[in-house]
Amino acid sequence: MAGRINDEDIAAVRERSRIDDVVGSYVALRNAGGGSLKGLCPFHDEKTPSFTVTPARGFFYCFGCGEGGDVITFLQKQQNLSFTEAVQVLADRSGIVLRVEDDGGPTQAPGMRRRVMEANEAAQAFFAAQLESAEAVEARRFLHGRGFDREISLRFGIGYAPRHGGALRQTLRAQGFSDEVLQTAGLTRQGGRDFFVGRVLWPIRDSAQAVLGFGARRLYDDDRMPAKYLNTPETPVYKKSQVLYGLDLARREIGRKAQAVIVEGYTDVMAAHLAGVETAVASCGTAFGDDHARLLQRLMGTHDGLHGEVIFTFDGDKAGQAAALKVFKGDQNFIAQTYVAVEPSGLDPCDLRLQHGDAAVRELVARRIPLYRFVMANIAKSYDLDRADGRLGAAREGAELLSSIRDQSLVSQYLRELSAVLGMDVDEVRREASRARHRSPEPDHGADDAPRPDPAWPNPNDPGLRLERDTLKLMLQCPMTFDEAWNAVEAEDFSHPAYAAVFRLIAEVPWGEAWTDRLRAAAPSDLVRQLMVALVVEPLLREADETYALQHSSRLKLARVTRQIADLKSRLQRTDPVKDPSGHRAQFAQLTELEMRRKQLLSVGLS
Repeated sequence: MAGRINDEDIAAVRERSRIDDVVGSYVALRNAGGGSLKGLCPFHDEKTPSFTVTPARGFFYCFGCGEGGDVITFLQKQQNLSFTEAVQVLADRSGIVLRVEDDGGPTQAPGMRRRVMEANEAAQAFFAAQLESAEAVEARRFLHGRGFDREISLRFGIGYAPRHGGALRQTLRAQGFSDEVLQTAGLTRQGGRDFFVGRVLWPIRDSAQAVLGFGARRLYDDDRMPAKYLNTPETPVYKKSQVLYGLDLARREIGRKAQAVIVEGYTDVMAAHLAGVETAVASCGTAFGDDHARLLQRLMGTHDGLHGEVIFTFDGDKAGQAAALKVFKGDQNFIAQTYVAVEPSGLDPCDLRLQHGDAAVRELVARRIPLYRFVMANIAKSYDLDRADGRLGAAREGAELLSSIRDQSLVSQYLRELSAVLGMDVDEVRREASRARHRSPEPDHGADDAPRPDPAWPNPNDPGLRLERDTLKLMLQCPMTFDEAWNAVEAEDFSHPAYAAVFRLIAEVPWGEAWTDRLRAAAPSDLVRQLMVALVVEPLLREADETYALQHSSRLKLARVTRQIADLKSRLQRTDPVKDPSGHRAQFAQLTELEMRRKQLLSVGLS
């Protein structure tokens, strides 16, 4: 979906999508008492249920793997969907018509997106049925020649657009679709002629398996459109820079394996999946770009840049080398490691499968090599390594390449490889790499833009931190038992940085309607957001009231004062009263004040 969903509609989706109903569609839940439900986590293997759902608060949390969130988050993780896709699925389930604002444009007419999607689904059914017609013999011959029989064609939803330029329009108009909807969906042109005529078609779906548009291949020499491949034009739901063919088939495996294999065409995607490479996708009518990279980054779900892999299939010829260099220039968009699978014979995956079988396609992917290594080898080929100036030129170009590698642990290894390829001393190549790093401009990050480091995740079973955890649970689950200043609790009262970060979030977001949703939206990091959700879901030890909350806040302050007293006593022992009498007196006075504060806190009805 292009554009931004109206905030009120998102709130309505959350309100009308009961989390226990949605989660219950995927997980068997049982009553766990205290208004909670439990089941086996769908996100990791476990034998003892640790996955908890609290319908009253609209959250889930797994105490085994740490996954948590609301009903939208659950569907995102379970089905590997984007936020927008998950909202749309839930909206369709609840009968909510979403209002969508185009970027920089007016709000779409209510219901138009749904009608476009419905028209696409109807068109896909029409095209698939036409593939069985007598006229489609050329399309079937084309598919058979590439190793795809009727069963395979049905599996991938392949269709045929009749040569009659109004067949689709006539059929869909009879089903109640207006010309406005058909033209908005890119199914007809101005004047009413069908957009696709006399071509074999592939449906292009999003990760929620909704048909966004189509890709079509030319079959006849007298085709009025000379382009070999033709794609749906830009529509409210189809943006070619943001879609990948095969995503509906590959999304689960991409998320499970943290791997994506990028091939060049529709038949290559089919061949790869049939051969067992179930993470294969392809761009549609445009080069693989930044938006595609970000889409795969989200689907793979990796976070540290050292896990997961994106594998591009290229020929070993000059065109393949140029494509690899182009990918490398955009490689910083990936948080996974980037690889190249090179087929020396020049066969694409479809032809490779036809000539050598499924195993050859799997072996192509298995022979992947790091993108950096592939590019370095091709840099070396472009210089005369028999000459000293040629070797130095290659070293300098290769050093520029190495200076941008994310994983610095690989730099030394690649330096040795580059020096071996060039026949140079590794120290000389290392000096060139050092010069390249100094030449590269450092990114300008202002102090306000510096990312806040995530504090370490606290052990929920640490008895020394139990009070801090229980106090935050009370604040999140029973905020009305505290006064407006949270009983004067401060972030410094928490000894663990993660708990302190959660309290700062609580203190910064005013309590009120949809408070937990606003807390999640304002969280400074994924760790704080997930920890907050865990504390919302985790059961309280007893029913809370104002006295119970006051006891916790007083104990929390008492613990802080006790830590301060211990630290001050330690400093006093190290301070010589003869050599530093003023410092010793000041510390002693501070200790006396802290002891008085400790007695006051002890008297606040603690039991």
